Amino acid sequence: MKKYKYLKITKAKKLRYISNYYKKKLYIVFLHGFMSDIDGEKPKAFKRFAVKKKLGFLALEYSGHGKSSGEFVRGNISQWSSDTKKLIRKIVRKNNFIVIGSSMGSWIALNQFKYFEKQIKGFIGIGSAPEFLERLMWKKFPKKIKSEIKIKGISYIKNGDYEYPITHQLIKDGRKNKVLQKKIKTKINITMFHGQKDEAVPVSFSRKVLKIFIKAKKKLVVIKNGDHSLSNKQSISKILRELDRFRDASL
Repeated sequence: MKKYKYLKITKAKKLRYISNYYKKKLYIVFLHGFMSDIDGEKPKAFKRFAVKKKLGFLALEYSGHGKSSGEFVRGNISQWSSDTKKLIRKIVRKNNFIVIGSSMGSWIALNQFKYFEKQIKGFIGIGSAPEFLERLMWKKFPKKIKSEIKIKGISYIKNGDYEYPITHQLIKDGRKNKVLQKKIKTKINITMFHGQKDEAVPVSFSRKVLKIFIKAKKKLVVIKNGDHSLSNKQSISKILRELDRFRDASL
């Protein structure tokens, strides 16, 4: 079902994405997490849903992620938010859309309200992690790691089976992209899904996101025994049911 495409930004830069085009239709836009891509179960399921319901669809890989060009260590929240804005303008255009943000993707999604607030008709968060660079990384790093990042500009942080290259410019840029103190007055439907056993991001982050929206119809769904990614069939089924409800409310 996936047919990957590339949007050429410059001679040296291209972004990989998958899409389902419908003129003058509601779209679903999926934004993945930190060091992730669009090869997982969630974008696959959301695209199937879009095709079945005859909706437009877009899922993209930010620069330095997946098979998009660029070095991950040169990227940051500002850059990845800009990548997202460019793809939405190119693919979704003037159509309305429901945005789904997974982990860091919710942070990127929140930044899109600056440009597309009138077009965004629903927001679903999955293990939302806005401002995680400062709140969940930098503040918890030992002095040795902080010193290494400041002096060398980078440190490789191990977390389970993964190793994350964390740069000083990434941390500093994150501070320029604060979203949790903002207030957004849109009256759309907003649902935050969070795994009860999420060991990466506390459920309090999803609650913080909901507080941003002072007039929205909002709710928090904590999935029993759910992990951070919520990529299993049961979790995805719950998200799809909510997405269908959003679709009905948006048409």
